[in-house]
Amino acid sequence: MASGFCENCSRLLNELFLSLRKVCREFERKLRDVFRELSQCTCFRNTPESSFLRRKFSLHLLCDDENQLLNQESLRTLSRLASSDDADLQTTAAVYYLHVSHHLKSPLPEAFLEPVMALLLSADLDVQKTTTLSLVNLLAKNNVCRELVIEMGMLVPLLELFRSGDATARCHSCACVTLLASSESKSEAVTVDGVMPLLALAKSYEPRVQQNATWALLHLTQSDCSTRILCDVGAVPVLVLLLQSSDSEVQFYSCAALCNIAAVRDHHPKLLSIGGHFLLKSLLTLVSSSVQKNSTRACRCLRTLSKNVLIQEQLMELDCVLPLKALLKKSSPVWRESAVTLLSTLSAHPPNNDVLVSEGLLDDIGQLLRHQTSVTIAHSCKIVSDLCVSSAGQQAATESLCLPALLGLLSSPSLSDETSLHVTSCLHHLMTWDPLKSNLSATITSEHVSRLVKMSGQTQKPELSHDSAAIIGSLEMTQETVRMLRPHYVTVMEFLSVFLKNKDVKLQHLAIVTVSNLEKDGGFSSLLAGSELEALLREVHAQTEETRRLLQMIKPLSPSSVHP
Repeated sequence: MASGFCENCSRLLNELFLSLRKVCREFERKLRDVFRELSQCTCFRNTPESSFLRRKFSLHLLCDDENQLLNQESLRTLSRLASSDDADLQTTAAVYYLHVSHHLKSPLPEAFLEPVMALLLSADLDVQKTTTLSLVNLLAKNNVCRELVIEMGMLVPLLELFRSGDATARCHSCACVTLLASSESKSEAVTVDGVMPLLALAKSYEPRVQQNATWALLHLTQSDCSTRILCDVGAVPVLVLLLQSSDSEVQFYSCAALCNIAAVRDHHPKLLSIGGHFLLKSLLTLVSSSVQKNSTRACRCLRTLSKNVLIQEQLMELDCVLPLKALLKKSSPVWRESAVTLLSTLSAHPPNNDVLVSEGLLDDIGQLLRHQTSVTIAHSCKIVSDLCVSSAGQQAATESLCLPALLGLLSSPSLSDETSLHVTSCLHHLMTWDPLKSNLSATITSEHVSRLVKMSGQTQKPELSHDSAAIIGSLEMTQETVRMLRPHYVTVMEFLSVFLKNKDVKLQHLAIVTVSNLEKDGGFSSLLAGSELEALLREVHAQTEETRRLLQMIKPLSPSSVHP
């Protein structure tokens, strides 16, 4: 039967047919080779065994019984899953460990750590991330021995994850290394190997990675050994630069780390080695941060550094008083307490006091004393005592609200004995200066006198009793003062008698001085005559005379023997 095509068309169609048959045969061969390779891959080998293992462990994830989770059968299955080349099987094992890490309350048996090492070495990043998260949980809850984790070589794959491009993997590995570094016996090994990758991550442009790396560095500074290594390898400049980060968490972690480093005086040269007072300027900038924890941590770091007199001088040159005074006016007690604590450290160094007085610090302290927290009162009293040593400070104190505020606290029934001691100690100190003594004697009220008499009688609290009685004994005996004291003379004589019976010479001397001052009022002298207190005074006088007579009988003591 004729085809209906001419000879030329028939030839062309025949050639096309031959070509198509050749292509189809080639495609068939290629397709057969591809399926042969695919059939050998675990992804397409859904064997009954692998299906069984996945189903079995999926059921285990529904329970939290440790006996079922950590029996020998589970260990054998975990080992097979972790050592498999099948990423799905490894994922099943990793998820199983994550489940265990959330529910485990007792230590993980050592044998169960071996599959963890295999999973950390997995070629699948998701498996590694899940496993490191499990390890973080187990380390944080002390469910695994940190020394054993390091000895098994897990530090190596963890450090390799530092170089991963995945932020989550970096974060988890940072956390693991930090927790491992807290191992006392292995912290140096972890620090030496891990600190350089951590410093590199701390410079990352990814906020979460930078946060975790800085957090890890902070935890490394909690060990003396790792802190020394950090300083030796150049961590200080990195941490100082991070104080200026735009991320508040990074600022806090770096500031806290520097505070830990500053606690060791030997590290101060490295802290100050960056030119232009860069560290102190950065900390002072952070003091003014609107984030409370950053501001207060910066104050704490500066306070730690201020134990070094040279650093104090540099701080005063940088005009540190102004930002600290601003914090004193904050509504939050935490802000006020952090600032006043640093200022009390500065006031303890006499060369700073003229500047502190000229900056009007006593005015702010007078206001601050109205905010009754034990910390602010204690440090405020210390600042007032320090600054009133000079005549300029005494004048500033009389012109400020300090004295009325201190007296106001004196009559407050809500103060603890410890806080009352700070107030009475400060007032006793101020009474040694004539301008302040006159001012306080003129402004004291009957309520204040009653409070002082009551605290003077608390002889079971010797310091509080002494300071309260010393204030009474220092009062100028004006007509008004006498009027306020007279109702309390009997009580005063009682505690003065106790002082004279005490073997503490300081209390005996205080009693004598107080009697001498109160005798300026004839009413007190009348009560003293024939009283037990007068008899005790005669005994003390007789003992003193006898001691003096006996001393005259012996060869005069050399100064070296009197004052060894």
